[in-house]
Amino acid sequence: MSSPLRRTTPAPPVRMVHLGLGNFFRAHQAWYTHRANQAGGPGDRWGIAAFTGSSTEIAEQLSAQDGLYTLVVDGAEGARAEVVESLVAAHAGSDLQAWHRYLADPVVTVLTTTVTEAGYRRGGDGGLDLEDEQVRADLEDWPAGRRDTLRTAPVRIASGLAARRDVGAGGLTIVPCDNLPDNGAVARSVVLGAAEQLDPTLAAWVEEHVSFVTTAVDRITPRPTDADRAAVPELTGVDDPTVVVTEPFVEWDLAGDFVGGRPAWETAGAVITDDVRPYETRKLWLLNGAHSLLAYAGSIRGHETVAEAMGDELLAGWVRQWWDVAVPHLELPETELRGYTSALVERFENPRIRHLLAQIAADGMQKIPVRIVPALRAEHEAGGDVDGALRAVVAWVLHARGAGAPLTDAAADRARALVDGDLASAVGRVLQHWEIDPGLLDRALHLAAELGGEAHPDEG
Repeated sequence: MSSPLRRTTPAPPVRMVHLGLGNFFRAHQAWYTHRANQAGGPGDRWGIAAFTGSSTEIAEQLSAQDGLYTLVVDGAEGARAEVVESLVAAHAGSDLQAWHRYLADPVVTVLTTTVTEAGYRRGGDGGLDLEDEQVRADLEDWPAGRRDTLRTAPVRIASGLAARRDVGAGGLTIVPCDNLPDNGAVARSVVLGAAEQLDPTLAAWVEEHVSFVTTAVDRITPRPTDADRAAVPELTGVDDPTVVVTEPFVEWDLAGDFVGGRPAWETAGAVITDDVRPYETRKLWLLNGAHSLLAYAGSIRGHETVAEAMGDELLAGWVRQWWDVAVPHLELPETELRGYTSALVERFENPRIRHLLAQIAADGMQKIPVRIVPALRAEHEAGGDVDGALRAVVAWVLHARGAGAPLTDAAADRARALVDGDLASAVGRVLQHWEIDPGLLDRALHLAAELGGEAHPDEG
């Protein structure tokens, strides 16, 4: 049995907190911070204390390894491994005593998040969803002094900011890293909404002392398999149950002010810019939109992974048709965008990255409106052929009705209600729900037949 990972040099001081201790964070923000630490001097090192959403297992495994883990970058030429050292402390999401302690520490000046689209708990107006049962429970628990039971990201963050304000720890920068348009504004809206509900004076403090940075992130990071874990000792000589597998490509664009400093992420290739929107929308539509199409249509056609689906000539053609809808409505030069889609084909076809379609299919109620619908509307208004986009919407309808990958969605009950009944009625309701021209119903039903026709409603 090989020895577990252990630190042989002092850990960097905790100057960042992260919410959402998952594979993507460890392949992306933690890796960028690790590389920035390597490029800087001793005084420029940043350590991260990270919290899971709710689970405990990964936090326990990482704690047993001093926060160290193996990142395997799997490209066409083979796999290479490195040990990432920026994660200093790993906590279960339920450890809210530690959460409040870190956020009340003036040395901590950055909070990053990867909580998924659904984790921001937005209502129909874009602010905090006050009808959400868990949000309501948190808002009842907090004034009653039950601050160790908070479940939702916006209220947890607002509570941590209250602890920070109460001890005079100074400002903080919040850096959301989820695939949402203008994610800085989204985070600001829900956190301020939670702060207003907890204590109106806290909301005023947040307005004055907390900045929200907008980001675009990219690195395909599938769940590691047993085979991935078994391969680590061969690559490194160390057995690591916390291994993360990712692709060579990585991107991070950030726009906004940092009130208390930050790691020198640009030394690891991050782009600090005045406006991430062109890059953010390019990635959301071209990469994430294609992923959603493949997740629903590909799983309906019996495929398990992105690479398998892209090997299906019909699906690959549908992806290119989607890109033909999306590209004309993006801000970047077309030659640059076409180069990006060519690179995406290579990334999607990489058989060494086993990216499960069922994983990508989750939370379509939140994903389709930002990844697919805007381009569909724009192309329809321009009088163009919208099949490439409409097909993704229809594939989601069939998925929600029980075809392909299992329905896993934070709004699963609403999704099932939306697609209940006969197929024509279901598609019509979905078009109305996402404000798509109802005149496209007949075309949508034609595409449904092309995808495999009727599916039985999900009884689960």
